[in-house]
Amino acid sequence: MPAGFLIMVASFALGIPLNFPRGAIANEEIFLRLCHFFFGIIWIGLLYFFNLVGTKTLGGLEPAVHVKVFPALMSRAMWWFRWSALITVLVGMRYFWLILAADARNAGDTSLAWKWFGEWLLVWLIAYALIYPFQMPYKGFMDSAWVRTIAVGIIGIAASWVILILNANPESSNSHLAIDIGGGLGLLMLLNTWGLIWRIQKKLINWTRAAAEQGTPMPAEAERLARWAFLASRTGFWVSIPMLFLMGAAEHYPFLKNLTG
Repeated sequence: MPAGFLIMVASFALGIPLNFPRGAIANEEIFLRLCHFFFGIIWIGLLYFFNLVGTKTLGGLEPAVHVKVFPALMSRAMWWFRWSALITVLVGMRYFWLILAADARNAGDTSLAWKWFGEWLLVWLIAYALIYPFQMPYKGFMDSAWVRTIAVGIIGIAASWVILILNANPESSNSHLAIDIGGGLGLLMLLNTWGLIWRIQKKLINWTRAAAEQGTPMPAEAERLARWAFLASRTGFWVSIPMLFLMGAAEHYPFLKNLTG
């Protein structure tokens, strides 16, 4: 039985008054937030599992054990990983749109919502295109963790600065501005999830399953792809930290509102 229903029953039995917000928008917002939290926990939780536990553990297994464990574990984990990521971002984008629409109404120009959203999407798609090459496996200077970190950091900061300049408005709320950045970082992580990590892991899962069931040797490309997936996952791991801070700051730490005066 849902906990919320039990709370309602108990409150009525004890005579405790509960006043729930009324109106379609308020109810939609709380539903979106719940879905965003629930699926976001699954997505980020699996991302942290891969980076803090899974990769090291799987890498330490004997080859005969690895080829049996990897397909079973990763096929299930990747199903939850990619679909929870998609739902988290889609629900978050809908919630973001409601914030943009409210700010646009407050500014007296409802068309601003489309302008802000279009600018946000364009800036972060360009940022992802620029970050993409720095996640690829290289040899030599370009394989340095410092080179990758500095490059991704500069691109992320530049994209954040551009979108704040474009979307800053006296009526832009702190939630609007914080999600401009935090939601953009989440979009980068989604594109990595589907465009890199899942695409690579799908091949590795199939190759490893074939090795376990048919004795087929792993292709020479497997090591390079595994490295690529690791780098993309590690990028998402570090990007998630400012992303989570900014999503929390949207409602609870209004430090960006000062940018608009």
